[in-house]
Amino acid sequence: MHLGRGGLKGAVGCWGRAGAGPDPGPPPALPVADMLLLKKQTADISSVYELREKLGSGAFSEVVLAQERGSAHLVALKCIPKNALRGKEALVENEIAVLRRVNHPNIVALEDVHESPSHLYLAMELVTGGELFDRIMERGSYTEKDASHLVAQVLGAVSYLHSLGIVHRDLKPENLLYATPFEDSKIMVSDFGLSKIQAGNMLGTACGTPGYVAPELLEQKPYGKAVDVWALGVISYILLCGYPPFYDESDPELFSQILRASYEFDSPFWDDISESAKDFIRHLLERDPQKRFTCQQALQHLWISGDAASDRDILGSVSEQIQKNFARTHWKVSVRRGRGRALPSGRCGPCSLGAGVSRSLTPLFRSGPSTPPRSCATSGSWARARRASRPPSRLRLATATPVS
Repeated sequence: MHLGRGGLKGAVGCWGRAGAGPDPGPPPALPVADMLLLKKQTADISSVYELREKLGSGAFSEVVLAQERGSAHLVALKCIPKNALRGKEALVENEIAVLRRVNHPNIVALEDVHESPSHLYLAMELVTGGELFDRIMERGSYTEKDASHLVAQVLGAVSYLHSLGIVHRDLKPENLLYATPFEDSKIMVSDFGLSKIQAGNMLGTACGTPGYVAPELLEQKPYGKAVDVWALGVISYILLCGYPPFYDESDPELFSQILRASYEFDSPFWDDISESAKDFIRHLLERDPQKRFTCQQALQHLWISGDAASDRDILGSVSEQIQKNFARTHWKVSVRRGRGRALPSGRCGPCSLGAGVSRSLTPLFRSGPSTPPRSCATSGSWARARRASRPPSRLRLATATPVS
């Protein structure tokens, strides 16, 4: 969990692929029946934790700062009423199954699970360093080398997940949090609400946040770990210029750009960025998932492993673009009834059930017009800001054809 500055965030919706069938469930080692045995039974959670201030709430849960009884250890405790879980038990069991497998210094950890007669409690590692964009904006300087170091940490974490057969499926800057407020803090991957254990088969449920989804996912094809690499390509692009490679007010138009892998290294924003950085991004934003870099290949690229990243200060340009394109009032918006409230001092990231942000994109795959709620990354106000700060050539977009 994250104790920093911002609003409550959660998972974005999923939509089914016709004929794909359900995704594989949790692996045999952790079936639901066994998961129940791993939950610590308690009559009253206050006998385990001293509950402090409320950090935030969502449609189905609330998050509180809690101190473990008998120690000074703090956690972010997600409190989920069992009556809110009816019909959603498999979602939270899947998330717990994933997080139980994970032990990595750059991944926010699930520390414990408790169950009372009325609630399920997820005790998450508390991280206090703030969000990625906030920290970039606060820096005195920011270079390609800094961006390369950030990406390398995330790549290491995602490579670890992939080695366990886990696909995150919702990598984006909002889910990258700093562990501490100190300058040398490590970055942490959070929010496993859409993650899945790929048990041998390809996945078939299309999930994610619109601006970060891979082409094969939009084509409703079976997909795998390569979708995470694509999302890392989008994140890397943003870290070097402050705006995303794909954007439009219209989701079908946005998806059309992604399906064509249509992006540019616009001047003047990319004039001072090294060719090595651009080459790295091209390999991650490769249209064909079979040709796209794996995490291991990306870690071996000279922009990550060598000295190819420039040490030129790009803070001025990047921070200006972040301010224009990811204004807090836009990137913190919830789009679901029962919206999550802004946290007084942070947001919770890794456990997304009921966190207040959810989005089903099924209408985009039906014939005829549709106007589903749009995430902040494709809102009209965001796109208008993009127009003001991007070259005119990027505004001449081809007419989108709805995905069938």
